[in-house]
Amino acid sequence: MKKCFGILLLCLFAFNACEKDDFCTTTPVTPNLVIRFYDKDDITSVKSVSRLSIIAQSKTDSLFESKTLDSIAIPLNGLASETVYILKMNDTDGHLATNKVDTLTISYNPEEDYISRSCGFRYVFDDVTLTFTNSWIDSLSNTEIPEINHQIQSHVQIFH
Repeated sequence: MKKCFGILLLCLFAFNACEKDDFCTTTPVTPNLVIRFYDKDDITSVKSVSRLSIIAQSKTDSLFESKTLDSIAIPLNGLASETVYILKMNDTDGHLATNKVDTLTISYNPEEDYISRSCGFRYVFDDVTLTFTNSWIDSLSNTEIPEINHQIQSHVQIFH
């Protein structure tokens, strides 16, 4: 009987020391910069970009290649304070010689946002500033964004 009682007591202590499993159910993600393209002559009209290719500076592979899109979501580097993208558009014939190229520079202050022990961290970007070269992009709706902490709606509109 003492032996059974000892085993029962040992099992009670062993199972009492276990913690409840902690699962990440919110799926937090580091938000992307969401850009929407509009017609420069009619600023309320969405205008797709023909044969759009986007390449991060000093990278060889592209995020998008020869896509016709009216909006994009591009990632920002949480380990740096600046991300530079090269945006190529070719609305005429698709030949390399007729590409129009702009450089979009995004400067920001990345901050880690703790979600939970199981979910970990995500980045939030504060004091975002955008600059661009003026080849095919006419203007931006805003060049300063106080904070990027979601990707539900567009953060900036590009007029072309």
